[in-house]
Amino acid sequence: MRFDVDTYRKRAREHFERAWHEGPGVLTPPRFSDQYPRLTYTSAAPHPIFEMVNRLRETYLSLGFSEACNPIIVEEQDVYRQFGPEASAVLDRVFYLGGLDRPNQGIGREELEGIARITGRAVEPDAEERLREILQQYKKSVIDGDDLIHATSEALRIDDGQTVEIYEKVFSEFRNLVPRSSRSTLRSHMTSGWFLTLSALWDRTPHPIRLFSVDRCFRREQEEGPTRLMCYHSASCVIAGEDVTNEEGKAVARALLSAFGYQDFRFRPDEKRSKYYMPDSQTEVYARHPVHEWVEVATFGMYSPSALAEYGIGIPVMNLGLGVERLAMIANNSKDIRQLTYPQFHPRALTDIDIAGAIYLREEPASAEGRALARAILRTAMEHAAEVGPCSFVAFEGPLNGIHIRVTVEEQEEGAKLCGPACGNEVFVHQGSVLGIPNTPQWAKVRDEGVAAGVSYVEAVSALAAARIEEAVRCGRPAHIQVKMAKLLSDINLKIADHAMRYITDQKKKIDARGPVFLSIRSDLAERDS
Repeated sequence: MRFDVDTYRKRAREHFERAWHEGPGVLTPPRFSDQYPRLTYTSAAPHPIFEMVNRLRETYLSLGFSEACNPIIVEEQDVYRQFGPEASAVLDRVFYLGGLDRPNQGIGREELEGIARITGRAVEPDAEERLREILQQYKKSVIDGDDLIHATSEALRIDDGQTVEIYEKVFSEFRNLVPRSSRSTLRSHMTSGWFLTLSALWDRTPHPIRLFSVDRCFRREQEEGPTRLMCYHSASCVIAGEDVTNEEGKAVARALLSAFGYQDFRFRPDEKRSKYYMPDSQTEVYARHPVHEWVEVATFGMYSPSALAEYGIGIPVMNLGLGVERLAMIANNSKDIRQLTYPQFHPRALTDIDIAGAIYLREEPASAEGRALARAILRTAMEHAAEVGPCSFVAFEGPLNGIHIRVTVEEQEEGAKLCGPACGNEVFVHQGSVLGIPNTPQWAKVRDEGVAAGVSYVEAVSALAAARIEEAVRCGRPAHIQVKMAKLLSDINLKIADHAMRYITDQKKKIDARGPVFLSIRSDLAERDS
């Protein structure tokens, strides 16, 4: 998003000024989401893959397709039925599901002695017999794995921690379990699910049948890369009916992709020629995007009559599918699908705006009266900043939380000004560094190119003083707040959120909030005039 720096700085300043007058928590942290809703690091945002999934679902529904949930687990024999001679090559890319056999664990003298060492007592005969029954019931799947530990604990009259130790150290059959593969697979193509779905409803549903599914598929790639994941999303649809032809695929492709900004389309024969498609029907869809030019975005074709016959499906079926991640990569100008899908493992760079949005006050007044006090302290300090000490100026006199107080901004040292030279410094973020700088020509570049956090030293210290005085009043005592030479952000009552601090340190950027503040605020409990 492009924006004018001066406008942004003005918005930041307005945010802090507005915060003095509004409810508690407004200043913690300062956010600018009302003006720039996508700029702050903590603003709510959808995941780009699931955002694309939702857009595709809405588009399919608007085109008159009903949503289906296809089976994820597909038996090996179905792969052979669908792919024919090609199945052997396809199965090399699928994940087979495996599991653990239920062990035939016996109870002998060695096991009984092992249990006794853990529990500190011998196993009684009735407990031994009950334990044998539990293990046999588990072997026969009468008892589920979730209930095995608890049932064993009850039989032996011990706690679950000791039972877990018994299964880990005593029952060797459980320790030596090895997964065994089944003939069930995770679908590698949405097509595997469509054959199963259509076989169940093609002769029980009015024609034409128009269904779609946007869901996960799993492919056992040799390795994942910038354009390839083992778990991906397929946005697939089928149209089944007596008069369905490959032209339906072209029409659906145009209608579906037009919703994503694609304008012109090219249809090319797909040289891969999957066996579940009719010869010469498999077609690649290339679309021209205003930004990305020509890209391959989808594939469609007519299912082979021989594959359909394997499932008793007696009508023509057109299938179209596209990769959700491919569309999301194009939409987000991403070059690596891994970073787009799993951003938590590839932390993004924070902008100066992100960092500025992560700077907030450490302490602030909690009540409306306290915030009014902070404004009064700020106003008094700025009006008399150049006064030479010793001097004292009343910033506020009146009730605070029901107690009459007097608050002064003071300088007791002779010849020193009420406010130190750094009081007017403002916090800016420039090229990842956080800097507290004055409004001087030396720092003009930082002010022009950087992002204002929207707070000055004196504003932050005024908020600190008001918060401390508010707390002192609750305890019925006076308060004295003094900030001398600032070396850290915490010295001027500012903090950077942990995620931004981590980024700054990782990138070896600077945090420089040094400067002579020398501001002193005092509060005293005052007597009411009679």
